[in-house]
Amino acid sequence: MSTGTDAHAADSHEMIRVHGARVNNLKDVSVEIPKRRLTVFTGVSGSGKSSLVFGTVAAESQRLINETYSAFVQGFMPTLARPEVDVLDGLTTAIIVDQQRLGADPRSTVGTATDANAMLRILFSRLAVPHIGPPGAYAFNVASVQASGAIKVEKGARRAEKVTFSRTGGMCPRCEGRGAVTDIDLTQLYDDSKSLREGALTIPGYSVDGWYGRIYTGCGFFDPDKPIARFTKRELHDLLHKEPTKIKVEGVNLTYEGLIPKIQKSFLAKDVDSLQPHVRAFVERAVTFTVCPECEGTRLNEGARTSTIDGVSIADACAMQITDLAEWVRGLDDPSVAPLLTALGHSLDSFVEIGLGYLSLDRPSGTLSGGEAQRVKMIRHLGSSLTDVTYVFDEPTTGLHPHDIQRMNGLLLRLRDKGNTVLVVEHKPETIAIADHVVDLGPGAGTGGGAVCFEGTVEGLRASDTVTGRHLDDRAALKKSVREATGALEIRGADANNLRGVDVDIPLGVLVAVTGVAGSGKSSLVHGSVPEGEGVVSVDQGAIKGSRRSNPATYTGLLDPIRKAFAKANGVKPALFSANSEGACPTCNGVGVVYTDLAMMAGVATPCEECEGRRFQAAVLEYRLGGRDISEVLAMPVSEAEAFFAEDESRIPAAHRILTRLSDVGLGYLTLGQPLTTLSGGERQRLKLATHMAEKGGVYILDEPTAGLHLADVQQLLCLLDRLVDSGKSVIVVEHHQAVMAHADWIIDLGPGAGHDGGRVVFEGTPAELVGDRSTLTGRHLAEYVGE
Repeated sequence: MSTGTDAHAADSHEMIRVHGARVNNLKDVSVEIPKRRLTVFTGVSGSGKSSLVFGTVAAESQRLINETYSAFVQGFMPTLARPEVDVLDGLTTAIIVDQQRLGADPRSTVGTATDANAMLRILFSRLAVPHIGPPGAYAFNVASVQASGAIKVEKGARRAEKVTFSRTGGMCPRCEGRGAVTDIDLTQLYDDSKSLREGALTIPGYSVDGWYGRIYTGCGFFDPDKPIARFTKRELHDLLHKEPTKIKVEGVNLTYEGLIPKIQKSFLAKDVDSLQPHVRAFVERAVTFTVCPECEGTRLNEGARTSTIDGVSIADACAMQITDLAEWVRGLDDPSVAPLLTALGHSLDSFVEIGLGYLSLDRPSGTLSGGEAQRVKMIRHLGSSLTDVTYVFDEPTTGLHPHDIQRMNGLLLRLRDKGNTVLVVEHKPETIAIADHVVDLGPGAGTGGGAVCFEGTVEGLRASDTVTGRHLDDRAALKKSVREATGALEIRGADANNLRGVDVDIPLGVLVAVTGVAGSGKSSLVHGSVPEGEGVVSVDQGAIKGSRRSNPATYTGLLDPIRKAFAKANGVKPALFSANSEGACPTCNGVGVVYTDLAMMAGVATPCEECEGRRFQAAVLEYRLGGRDISEVLAMPVSEAEAFFAEDESRIPAAHRILTRLSDVGLGYLTLGQPLTTLSGGERQRLKLATHMAEKGGVYILDEPTAGLHLADVQQLLCLLDRLVDSGKSVIVVEHHQAVMAHADWIIDLGPGAGHDGGRVVFEGTPAELVGDRSTLTGRHLAEYVGE
């Protein structure tokens, strides 16, 4: 019999052990991560942090959990491959809180993305008057249905019984729960002075020679040689609105449909961002979204809108700022729904605690920034009773003002103190400072990274000679002198979202930082009031849409001049040098790997035997430019390609210009053919910035360009912003990073709080004046940062 002082075998698993991790650019990485501690993973962007934390530890934990379900259930779950790693020991259940945007579905809101809406609907179905039905009657995602029919019943003899079925939903019948209706500008669909045969249709893909053009000219419902302006009402109705009808054109059986339902199905049913650029431009020209006149944007039918608790309808409740809604819920007192009120109050308090009290539940989830989306996902974990869980965060401070970072740090420590393992990928020194354990990856990015440079305490990191250690105490100083403005962009009466008739002059020809706590109205002011159009280049934090076939060369347009140069040098067609076109390896269709589907198990990707992962036919690789074939060019890092395309024999000025911009934004280590799906969030945003820098713009608007940037790279970004301003551009930056604030020529600070406590300009002036003034939250944090 063992004594009570002996260590129990179950207590010996104090570490998560990773040995020989080789995911993406990791080079046989081995680390030991302490459990029930807060571990921060640092390193330059692209050094392998996400590959180790998300691609190895979290991915294997999720895969093992999925394997505990039956094969039937696994068939409905995403299939995950085992990460490339020799040993993974001591894993616990992983909960991933990443920065993937929440779905941009028009019916997805902050309330539906959390449990708040569901609880509100139950509350109204119990207490609201007049009573209109169950919780579904207050849901804008549920349509009202009434049906009747006969069903066969066997009771001795078979006979038919008439039954009626009805379901009361809350969906507005006019806008189908979207809150907006679409109007189509007919002048953008056709030129009514022309006939169909003369090419009246101006919709992309509807040319006279094209398939759609031939259907509309040969359908027989109207004269294709008559100008549309002379169509009868009947003919115009058939052209625009005719319901699906079977017809025969050129001997082929087809279904004819009017232009408007056709456009709604082919263009409007898709996410606008996923459309090709010329189609997107057409949709933006032709379609106007207006607030639904029937429900006034509340998405609900009349019954749901007029059923109230103390005069407040569910639409009013969802439109309230969450801080006010929490107050209203606390004021309700009914023993019959006491547990529900407690749970709802707790959920709303979590929003406030995490710094999202300025949102409302009816805010469309697609309009949240990456940082806000991540914090919305955190809400369901804050009050969780689970312990011994691994929480994995991807830069939780993104989009947070220095004031809010302290609050976020408190939440991370609270999760740890409950007995959980917290793994955080982070660049901000304020969050690195609270770590129990630090793992620094590097030394460089891409192929120059993927190794562990340091493991230990924050003090140890500070004393180490790693890139992160050297830059941990970097503090940008205030500039001795600031540039003089060359003009001003006048904004008058800005009232988008929470702005309160803001009048402000944004100086031109200088670097302007727009600051303020999250939700104070910065993006509303800059994106909502600075007119989009000629001369304005806006780089937001929207995700880059890209498949595994997309890479930096295709995204930036770099591949076009390269293909043309290869074609010209070898006297063949440019299409041969595209892995998505004629030059593709026939075995793998230009992907470079062959996927074998194993049903509910993870599919296996093996390098294509024919092209050995090069993606091109063997014949194409015979053609060379400057001694390199096309697959060798795509395998080059940006920095090497920049030198290669500047040389005499392989000189391509158009390609060299794009590569110089990629180097300028700190992406010199990326290979030209690296799939976009493997890039980190910071890398994607900088790729976007490099692409937009080519546009002929006089005013650049950047939304948090430091997101995902290592301390060492912030200096390079500031040099880039300086170069833009010195070349005569105006740069407006929405930013929380104090180094950018200190480096700016002019600061516009919004606040004083978030939501309806913000929306006003609380300071305008130089950074030095803001520090001297110390009258705002931003001023106090900036003064602390520069050590004034």
